[in-house]
Amino acid sequence: MLDGRGAVWWPERSTLIVADLHLAKAEAFAAQGRFLPPYDSRATLARLVELINAHRPDHVVSLGDGFHRRDGYDRLDAADRQQLDALGLVTRWTWLSGNHDPDAPNGHGASAPELQLGRLHLRHLPTPHPGQAEIAGHLHPKAALRVRGRRLARPCFVTDGQRLLLPALGTFTGGLDVWAPAIAGLFAGPFDVLLCGRDGRLRQLPGSRLEGARRVKVRQGGT
Repeated sequence: MLDGRGAVWWPERSTLIVADLHLAKAEAFAAQGRFLPPYDSRATLARLVELINAHRPDHVVSLGDGFHRRDGYDRLDAADRQQLDALGLVTRWTWLSGNHDPDAPNGHGASAPELQLGRLHLRHLPTPHPGQAEIAGHLHPKAALRVRGRRLARPCFVTDGQRLLLPALGTFTGGLDVWAPAIAGLFAGPFDVLLCGRDGRLRQLPGSRLEGARRVKVRQGGT
C-alpha cells in the first residue's frame, strides 16, 4: 500500500519502506563551507515519526542514503540524534547501503546491500533489467503537469507494475523529473506516476500525460 506521504506500507509484514532520508545533509554542506538552515533533519525525522505513529510497523526499511555521509549520525544535532535513537527503540530497522552511506549507524539496526522480502527485491539503485518485482530509491522522482494553466511539480512514485521507484522522504533532497533519461530509460513500456499531494493524497496519472512527456515528443520529432 502506497502512503501519500512518500512511503510504502506493507501491512501483511508490518513493514514500512522509505527512501533517501539524507539525514544530516545540511551539516555535511556546512562542513564544506556551504551554510544552509540546519533544520532539514528535524523535518525529515518529523515525517518519519508521523509515518511510524500512523502505521506502528514492526520493521522499517530505509532504501539507502539514510544519511548524506558515512558520519552523518555523528553530525546530527543532539536533539535529532535523540529522536532517531527513540525511533530505533520502538521498531526494528534495516538500513540498505546507499551511495552516500554504505553502513548503518552503530547500534541502530541491521545493514545490508539489498533485501528480499517475499517476492519483492528491495535495493537502493534500480537495476536495468530486474528479474523480479523491485522496489528502489536513489533517483528522487518528481513529476510536473499543468493544472488550470499553472505548473505543478510534486514528488511521486513511478511504476510499471514490475518496478516501483520511491520518492525521497528527505526534506532537502530535490528531485529528478520522471522523463529524465535516468528514470524513463528504466521502463521499456508505459509507466504510471502517483503524485504525493501536500494533503497526503495520491493522484495517479499515466506518464504520457505529464509535461515532460511532451518535451520528449518534441525532441523526437513528434507532434
